[in-house]
Order: sequence, then C-alpha cells, then structure tokens
Amino acid sequence: MSHHIVEVCDLRYCYPDGTEALLGVDFRIHHGESVAIVGANGAGKSTLLLHLNGCLVPKVGQVRIGDCPLTPSTLQQIRRTVGMVFQDPDDQLFLPTVYDDVAFGPLNLGLPPDEVEARVRHALDTVNCEHLSKRPPYKLSGGEKRSVAIATVLAMSPDILVLDEPSSNLDPRTRRKLITLLQGFEHTKIIATHDLDMVMDVCERTIVFHKGKVLADGATRDIFSNDALLEQAHLERPLSMNGRG
Repeated sequence: MSHHIVEVCDLRYCYPDGTEALLGVDFRIHHGESVAIVGANGAGKSTLLLHLNGCLVPKVGQVRIGDCPLTPSTLQQIRRTVGMVFQDPDDQLFLPTVYDDVAFGPLNLGLPPDEVEARVRHALDTVNCEHLSKRPPYKLSGGEKRSVAIATVLAMSPDILVLDEPSSNLDPRTRRKLITLLQGFEHTKIIATHDLDMVMDVCERTIVFHKGKVLADGATRDIFSNDALLEQAHLERPLSMNGRG
C-alpha cells in the first residue's frame, strides 16, 4: 500500500448524543510532514485523530491512507501504517511488564520471536527506556509511561505517527526530552495539542480547527503570527513568540 499521503475529504461525524464534532473536514498531508492540529477544547481535534487509524470509521466523507480508503475491511492494513499514541498512556499499557506491552503488537502481526525481540529492543532504545523493560507499567512515572506508549507504536514500524496531546502532564525536563525525540523521527507526524510552543519546535505546518471545521492551514509561524486568526480560534501566541520563552 502506498503510504505517501493522508487525505481527509468532507469528513463529518456526529456523536450518538447529537453533538456534531466534525462538519466537513478536508486536508492532505504528504509523507514526511510534521503537522500540528490545534484548536480550543471541543474543536474536533481528538475526534479527527480517532478517524486516522480506524478507532472511528467514516460514515460521511472519507479518510485515505495512500491509495487505501479507511473502511471496516481495510482496518488491519491501515493500522500497520498509522500508529496512534493516545492522550492517556494507561489506555495503551495493560500487560504485566513494559516488554510485554511493547511486544504485544508485533506478536499480533505473527512475527517470529527473534524479530519481535529486535523490534522491542529497538523501540525501547529509541525512547531511552530499555532499562524499564522488566518494570510493571503501573510503577512508571508519567513521562516514562508516555515514552513507553510511544515505543508500543514504534514497535509496529508505522509510516505515520498520530499523537494526541503528547506533552500533557509532563514536567519541563521530560517535555524537552519528548520534543527532542519527536524532532528525531523521520515518520510523518500528526500531533493534536494545546502546547503551541512544542508545535513551534516540531511542526512546520499547522491546521487550526474551530467548531468542527478547518479554520486555517499553513506554515506554523504564519499561523501563530496572525492575531486575528488566533483570537477567532480562541488561541494565544506561543510564549516563545512573545519574547518570554
């Protein structure tokens, strides 16, 4: 399957309680781009992300990964290409040890034991957590859990990383480590976040969501320099652009 684009066409989603979360979303992301999805609470960011690896399957509109539309029949194929890191690491860490959690995905791909071992070691080494392999996840710090959750996705060797609020609840040192880690990834990265200073460091492109629609899409610095746009989207300039960070 070609993995060179993520394309969303007229995507709409309404929750069972009648809340309209997405109201006709369109964009295209090319392979290797780092793209931030920003907006106020309730703008539709997390709902969008849940559509990118099939946690939600489009009922109106379309999501395409390369040449492959996301449908119930293509879920397994899509999830090998798109790795999702959820906002709460506890949603991804549920086995007795860190090693078990990181090995879970490759084992379910039916890979031979030696390749599973190699993938787990490489993923944990990438996030500097190989020393945690025998630890139970519930004994990890918040930053360690976040890193291990990323490792569980990396072990699947995805072409696209989708991350929901990856820097939330991290102390400054751990946040900086995360930013350095993300800067080093060659994957396509799609990051929904309120951390606009992290966006400045990691993403060259930003898509602004507002009330379930794309309000703006462009170069990150241009987006964050547009005070009228930020005001409309209920956002503020990153501190680093105000000479304070």
